Amino acid sequence: MSTRFRFVTLGLIVGLILINYIDRSAVAYAVEPLQEEFGLTTAQYGIISSVFSVGYMVAAFLSGPLVDRFGTRRVLLVAVALFSVTTALIPLAGSFAGLLIIRLLLGIGEAPAFPAATRTVSRWLPIRERGVALALCGGVAVSGSLLIAGPLLTWLIDLLGWRGMFWTLAILGVVWALLAVGLLRDLPEESSRVSKAELDLISAGQEADSGPGRSRVRWRPLLTNRNLWVVSGGYFAWGFMFWGFMYWLPSFLSDAYGLSVKEAGSFSIAPWACGIVGALAGGVIVDRVYRRSPRIRSRFAVMGVALLLAGCSLVPLAIAPGLTVALISISLGVGFGFVTGGIWWVAAIDAAPDQPGSAAGFADAAFASSGIVAPSVMGFIVASTGSFTSGFVVMAGLAVAGALLMLLVPREPVPAAAHEAQTAGDRA
Repeated sequence: MSTRFRFVTLGLIVGLILINYIDRSAVAYAVEPLQEEFGLTTAQYGIISSVFSVGYMVAAFLSGPLVDRFGTRRVLLVAVALFSVTTALIPLAGSFAGLLIIRLLLGIGEAPAFPAATRTVSRWLPIRERGVALALCGGVAVSGSLLIAGPLLTWLIDLLGWRGMFWTLAILGVVWALLAVGLLRDLPEESSRVSKAELDLISAGQEADSGPGRSRVRWRPLLTNRNLWVVSGGYFAWGFMFWGFMYWLPSFLSDAYGLSVKEAGSFSIAPWACGIVGALAGGVIVDRVYRRSPRIRSRFAVMGVALLLAGCSLVPLAIAPGLTVALISISLGVGFGFVTGGIWWVAAIDAAPDQPGSAAGFADAAFASSGIVAPSVMGFIVASTGSFTSGFVVMAGLAVAGALLMLLVPREPVPAAAHEAQTAGDRA
């Protein structure tokens, strides 16, 4: 009898990413009480948002090799323990400095999620199932978490207060860890719940050069991988738009249109709903395009066109439109951007199939670096101009630049066997 336990494993990873993004976005809905409690300025809030990504960037770069070396289960359980504790400590920070330290540690704790997700998908799913799977991880889970975050977090604040909101989120992390102890395994052959038929299906759908179950990172081929640098550059461009909206969308809606925090949370639903649609569409499109044109550049073409449309969608924001036009513009930008949501990880696996966790960590570090830049830049712009307009122009410009990078620079990799034969021929 064939099982489908690989989808349970995928569900665990999707659930973890949902919790991660609700956790990290929670601070955006507690801006006013945090400012009152700790005396924060607008610029300091931007710094607190950015310092999360400092820890995230460093840990993402390091957690990829750790995941490849020690497996997903061990790394994720330690990471979940860390981010659950730090989430619970936010209301007890005591000062701006305390918040900085806690947000830094929160970023470190949440960083292994995507390297672990990428390695899990590469080892638990055949190639033909990965586009949709990684769209669920990198797109649907992310946009879905932000879709429900506004209503959920504002409801928790009304019910339990802003402190109770953070403590409830910490408990969710503990619940996930208990489920992972019983269900999550690094490799399908290590799980007693996977049938032989399912194991054969998974094994038959792996790359020939996918490498062993666990391995040490090889830095030289990773750091000289052209396509991986392209993925990272494009991911930075999309990340600036993503992080900018994640941390500043509620404040933009409140400041520009006089909405309450609860109203801003409700209006924030539309962009992230479009993100879910875009992520699902991206997963389906990239798998279908790859079946018809099984070339690596086909994935980059899908991402490049999506980023170009995302950047162009934000153009109306430059003229300070009414609420309806602004929401449509932002929703289209987020929706087109999230078409790329899961493809970054597919492209990372394509670039380095023998080191999927390390490749994902490299790309995720680039994404995190945009999370350092975007909140601070947006905070500086708002503080100095009293308007978000220039920030939206920067978002659109970076998206177009990222699109050109994806469309023009990637190259088709030489298969390992062909590369060895070519090298041997050159030596002869």
